[in-house]
Amino acid sequence: MMFKKFTFLFLFLVQFVQSQNTVGTISMTDEVFDGYTLFSADTKTYLINNCGQVMNTWTSNFTPGNSVYLLPNGNLLRTGKEDGKSDIIFGGQGGIVELFNWDGEIIWSYSFNSNLERQHHDIYPMPNGHILILLAEVWSKEEAISQGRDSSKIAEERLYSEKILEVKPIGTDEIEVIWEWNIKDHIIQDFDDTKQNFGDVAKSPEKLDINFLNGGNGSANWLHINSIQYDEQRNQIVLSSRNLSEIWIIDHSTTTVEAASNSGGMYNKGGDLLYRWGNPQSYRQGTEVNRKLFGQHYPYYIEQGLRNAGDLILFNNGNGRDPDFSEVFILELPETNGVFSYTEDTAFGPENPIYEYSQFQEGEISNFYSPILSGAQVLPNGNILICEGSKGNFFEINSDDEIVWNYINPFNSIVKQATNQGEEPKGNNVFRAHKYAKDYAAFTDRILMPNDPIELNFNLNICNSLSTETIDFRDDLVIYPNPSANIFTLNKVVENIGIYNNLGKKVLELHQENQIDLALFTTGIYFAKINHKGSLVVKKLIKN
Repeated sequence: MMFKKFTFLFLFLVQFVQSQNTVGTISMTDEVFDGYTLFSADTKTYLINNCGQVMNTWTSNFTPGNSVYLLPNGNLLRTGKEDGKSDIIFGGQGGIVELFNWDGEIIWSYSFNSNLERQHHDIYPMPNGHILILLAEVWSKEEAISQGRDSSKIAEERLYSEKILEVKPIGTDEIEVIWEWNIKDHIIQDFDDTKQNFGDVAKSPEKLDINFLNGGNGSANWLHINSIQYDEQRNQIVLSSRNLSEIWIIDHSTTTVEAASNSGGMYNKGGDLLYRWGNPQSYRQGTEVNRKLFGQHYPYYIEQGLRNAGDLILFNNGNGRDPDFSEVFILELPETNGVFSYTEDTAFGPENPIYEYSQFQEGEISNFYSPILSGAQVLPNGNILICEGSKGNFFEINSDDEIVWNYINPFNSIVKQATNQGEEPKGNNVFRAHKYAKDYAAFTDRILMPNDPIELNFNLNICNSLSTETIDFRDDLVIYPNPSANIFTLNKVVENIGIYNNLGKKVLELHQENQIDLALFTTGIYFAKINHKGSLVVKKLIKN
C-alpha cells in the first residue's frame, strides 16, 4: 500500500529569504527555533508561528498590566490594567489577574487593586498552581520617616514598598493567601540613629538602604520592581528593581513569619536578600564606575537542559547612560547549593557577565536600544529570543549572534505593510515575548491551524510551504462522502477519532467507530485526528 505525506503546518525556509514585509515576519533562516511565540498587544494576546500566522488569540477587557503566560494545561494567565480603582499610578500598573482557558473563556479573575496596594508589571505561575503576585504597597510619609527615610527624599508625601503574595486561586473570583514577603521588612539606614533600622549599610549587603535613590528624585515609586521570576529547583525568587538598577534574589522556602524576619542574613533562613548585582554603590561597595545595570528587565535562572543552564540571563536596557544602547547579559552566579559566596567589604560577583550581546559600536548610534520593557529567553536549540520591547521588535540570534528570525509587532501601529520601505511602526510596544516549543504540554492533543497574520496586506512568501511537522495522510484510510452535510464514514473501524475545528479546539471524540456525525455542527473545515494501530492519521473534513 502506498502512503502519501503532505505538509500540515508551515516551517522555516531552507535558505535565507528576505521578504518585503515591514511588519510581521520580516526575515527568517533555517536556524530559527521552530516554536510558537506568545505576546500581548492592547486587549489581545496572540500565539503566532514563525511565519507570523496566528495560532490562537485570547481577548480581555483590559490592556496588559503587563505579563502573560501560557500554562502547561493550555490555560492563559494574564495581567490587566484595571483603571479607576486606585490612586497608585505609575508605568507598568496593572490591577487585575485573569485566567482564560484555551478557547478564550475567562475561568478566574481577581482584582489586586485599591488605594493601599496594586498589582503591577509581573506575576509568576508556580508549578503547584499557585501564583506569585507583585504589588506596590503604600507607605505613609510618617511611616517611612519612622523607618529612617530622610524626609528631604520624599517628594510625594508617601512611598511605595514592594510586596509579594503567593495566592491559590479558588473558584472563579476568590483567593487564599499562602505566603507573603515585603521589602519594608528588610531595610537599613544610617541617616538617623534615633529611628528604626539604624546600622552600617556597607556591612549589611543583605538589606536595602532606604535612602539610596540611584539619582532619583524621591518619588513614591522609588524601587519600580518590573520582574518577578521563580526557580523551583532552588526555591528562590529573582526580582528586578529598575530604578535602583539592581537584581535581587530572595529565599522562598520560608514561612511568612520567617520571610518577615530581618535577621536572617545571607546565610540563614529569612527574608533578607540572598544576593544582589548590578549597582554595588547601593550598599557602599562601589561607585557609579562599577555600575553594570541601567534599568534592566526580566532576570531569571536558565532552565536545566538549555544552554548555560543554571546561569542567569537578563535584558540590560541601558536607560540613563550615554550613549544609548541595550545588551543581553548571562551571569555565572557565585552560588553553590543555593548559597551565594560573599567576601566582606566587597561587591557581589561576578565582576562581568560571561556572555554579552549588543550591537553597540564605539562612535556609532546603536540600532538595538529599548529604554523600557524587553527581555531575553534561551531556547532549546541554543538560540536566544530577544524582545526589544519599546519597538515591538522580536529577533532570534544563533550561537554566533547572527539574527535568524525577526518579527515586528504590527498591532496598534502600521497594521498594514508600510508603503514607504523604512517607515517605522509606532505605538506597538510589547512588555515581553516568550517562545514555546511545539512539544510543550499546552499543545498536546490540539491541532493548531495557522490563520492569517495580524497585519493587513501580509506576505507569506517567506514561508514557502515547508512543513514543521509531517502528518501521515494514508491512502488505506478513506472518508466518504467528503464534503458532507452530516455523516462521514471511514472504510474501517478505528480505535480513536478526535474532531477539531479550524482553531484547533477538540469538538468531538469517538472510540471504536467508523462514522462521524457532524449534523449539529456549523459548516466549515474540520480535521479528524485518527489514532489507528499505533499511527497518527489526519483527515480534512468539509462540512456543508
